Amino acid sequence: MLRRPGWHPGPGDRWHPVGSLEEAARLLPELGRRVFLTTGRLGLAAFAHLTRLHFVVRSVEPPEPPLPPDVELLLDRGPFTVDDERALLRAHRVDMVVTKDSGGAATAAKLTAARELGLPVVVVRRPPLPDGVTAVPDVAAALARLGLSPR
Repeated sequence: MLRRPGWHPGPGDRWHPVGSLEEAARLLPELGRRVFLTTGRLGLAAFAHLTRLHFVVRSVEPPEPPLPPDVELLLDRGPFTVDDERALLRAHRVDMVVTKDSGGAATAAKLTAARELGLPVVVVRRPPLPDGVTAVPDVAAALARLGLSPR
């Protein structure tokens, strides 16, 4: 399986790792009131019952219901810079970030911005690999595992 290496907290990070979107939703009321939710448009139902929180959701395409009752939808496509993410977090007065551990650098700018602003980040861990499945971090490693060489 091709799987980018996951993210790891660094100095100054205030991460709260959880195992599911539902677990993330249970934790949010303890952390703040204004959430930058970056878990993808298909998982928003897990947060639909949270009536006392304001959600800022960024998505390439509009999500389908159910959605949280107080949601601000931003239709946009990355990649985003740390400056972009810092500006977004400040402009929307976000006080916590929720994300899935997708790994890689393309979406990591929000983590740097959250660290710089001292915001807590709820990180939904990846599910474990099934028994007998090996992960490789990139295409070159996948080709090498198969005994092939890149062209």
